[in-house]
Amino acid sequence: MAEVDPLWTNRHPPKTQCSLPVRQTREGNSHYLWEWFNIDTEAIIKQALQTGGGPNVSDAYTINGLPGHLYNCSEKDTFKLQVKPGKTYLLRLINAALNDELFFSIADHMFTVVDADAVYVKPFTTDTLLIAPGQTTNVLLKTKSHYPNATFLMLARPYVTGQGTFDNSTTAGILEYELPSKSSSFGTTSLKKLPLFMPQLPALNDIFFATNFAKKLHSLATAQFPANVPQTVDRHFFFTVGLGTNPCPKNHTCQGPTNNTMFAASINNNSFAMPTTALLQTHFFRQSNNAILTTTFPTEPLIPFDYTGTPPNNTNVSNGTKLVVLPFNTSVELIMQDTSILGAESHPLHLHGFNFFVVGQGFGNYNPSKDPASFNLMDPVERNTVGVPVGGWVAIRFLADNPGVWFMHCHLESHSSWGLNMAWVVLDGKLPNQKLPPPPLDLPKC
Repeated sequence: MAEVDPLWTNRHPPKTQCSLPVRQTREGNSHYLWEWFNIDTEAIIKQALQTGGGPNVSDAYTINGLPGHLYNCSEKDTFKLQVKPGKTYLLRLINAALNDELFFSIADHMFTVVDADAVYVKPFTTDTLLIAPGQTTNVLLKTKSHYPNATFLMLARPYVTGQGTFDNSTTAGILEYELPSKSSSFGTTSLKKLPLFMPQLPALNDIFFATNFAKKLHSLATAQFPANVPQTVDRHFFFTVGLGTNPCPKNHTCQGPTNNTMFAASINNNSFAMPTTALLQTHFFRQSNNAILTTTFPTEPLIPFDYTGTPPNNTNVSNGTKLVVLPFNTSVELIMQDTSILGAESHPLHLHGFNFFVVGQGFGNYNPSKDPASFNLMDPVERNTVGVPVGGWVAIRFLADNPGVWFMHCHLESHSSWGLNMAWVVLDGKLPNQKLPPPPLDLPKC
């Protein structure tokens, strides 16, 4: 256990301008990891979409809204968690950041992971967590058996796989033990004089840690909490996910990755275009007239290529509002493959309306003749958001038993805004409880 290196904060240059409010520190078992922007985030993404370039990065990260004392203007804005010796605490970690996966650790303390995305997992211990935007993790924190005469930093900083700019800073909170009530040797000012210890977080691009952490997650798969993994598959899908470009509009100056281009993102080279009328609304009224939304979304790449090797010269994507239609109770297997177009990158993909089972993952190009043999169909983790490994693939299975129109998108806000989205249409079943209910009578008209 090593004390804080006084030069450590200098290796993370503090912000020169901040406008962070003074807030009261507070206890609580829910910990939100956020990004702080000094200007309106809507204005940031609007500017990025107009210029075709990447959005400005955040000004700070926060724990429960407080950036911590490693930023030069926020010494008073540090989250503090008070604990007692010999206790076990349940901490609920939520990554509510817009564009960054985050490492999280508390100095000289271990976590027991018991939950991921609100589903129990086989417990395992770790000193560091990795949480993607939109993901949640519940952990048990067992405190030391006696008063330690020290305080402990809790830190969060990004896991970085892309080639773009990012907020290379660290947010800090403090875990402190309540003073012994019967001891007269401790005063209210003595907490500030205690040694402060810091955790050793993984490197910013530690793919090895990220991979091993993901592999430790397994469902309980017990009689009380079964893992109802589809053992047979009705529909197979192969989606490439990654970045691309759109041509710059005429008489317009763009700041995209290459001359005269704008950043775009796509699934199977289709960049999702937001419709003017809600898809669920359209689907319900068409279905009531014995018509359904047609499926035009490519269920596999139209032009196969070496997805993780040398990228193709043409990086342009197609654009449109395209969907996949599934009959009720269809069992689905989906392979999501990262691409090296404009740089390989980890993509946290989130599916609305369903949980899914992560049955396999690997690096390089997915091999349909070899890789399924290693799939875990016994106790795979059940989630609603999963990271597509940088330069690799992930395989998920789910049962389409929830009628409606369900969005699937990258949980990096910039990628979603660039079009890394698609939608599944699940048709009604035969029974009354298997049908999409009508909209409420007071639903505002679009």
